[in-house]
Amino acid sequence: MKLALGPLLYYWPRAEVLGFYEAAAAWPLETVYLGEAVCSRRHELRLPDWLELAERLQAAGKEVVLASQPLVESESDLKLLRRLVDNGRFAVEANDMAAVRLLHAKGLPFVAGATLNVYNPALLSWLQGLGAKRWVAPVEIAQADLMALLAQMAAPPETEVFAYGRLPLAYSARCFTARRYNLPKDDCRFSCLQHPDGLALATREGRSFLTLNGIQTQSAGVYNLLPHLDPLRAAGVGILRLSPRSQSMEDVVLAYRGCLDGTIPAGDALARAERGQPGASCDGYWLGRPGMEWSLNP
Repeated sequence: MKLALGPLLYYWPRAEVLGFYEAAAAWPLETVYLGEAVCSRRHELRLPDWLELAERLQAAGKEVVLASQPLVESESDLKLLRRLVDNGRFAVEANDMAAVRLLHAKGLPFVAGATLNVYNPALLSWLQGLGAKRWVAPVEIAQADLMALLAQMAAPPETEVFAYGRLPLAYSARCFTARRYNLPKDDCRFSCLQHPDGLALATREGRSFLTLNGIQTQSAGVYNLLPHLDPLRAAGVGILRLSPRSQSMEDVVLAYRGCLDGTIPAGDALARAERGQPGASCDGYWLGRPGMEWSLNP
């Protein structure tokens, strides 16, 4: 299986983003997704900056895919999407049906993102006919459901699964991080910069519950499918997506690569991936159970 570095879901200062991807160029990854995939108000890097990064990463031997926003709300968002589609060099991950329409109209192959919510073979076949060469399964999908879906297709597109990171669960026109600071969305003062791994949310009883990331709601736990590499292969998964975190991301990449290659024992790989992790591990969705559960709990 191949490894992909998913798009950066958090808002980091420009220098930190550039340094992160400079380091990522040397990591044992086949694919890197770039671009703003959450909120259009995040402007530390703009499209020309992402394209420059894409050139550098491609020169380092990576496949580069530009991620589109999952929630297109305005004409300015559409203008940016059109520029993304017309970049002329790099493939695009369509995270909204507006992106699918534009890419299909141009006759361009694309990656069907997880936010398109593909849960049945009819929809996947339709997207494949429109140009989807790869699809990212919804983060909530269980192994049994994924296998059943793919078994109904004669020649499914390449399958990618979100395998590591806080799960992106929902998007809203409202910014919950701004609301936390009693600010309107249009004057959020870029509050997300204060939370490089999102803003943790707990229940009244003090239990970790969710993570706020601007207009995106994430899981509190960190989805970690490292203990399930053989079932992932059996399900027909070709690519594992690792979502960036602010600390020790290289450890995650090396843990997955080492475990896939058989050079690091599974237990050691898991300990390495969890080093510096911003929350407890979970894997419930993959097993058809509540998402916050962790199969290795005693």
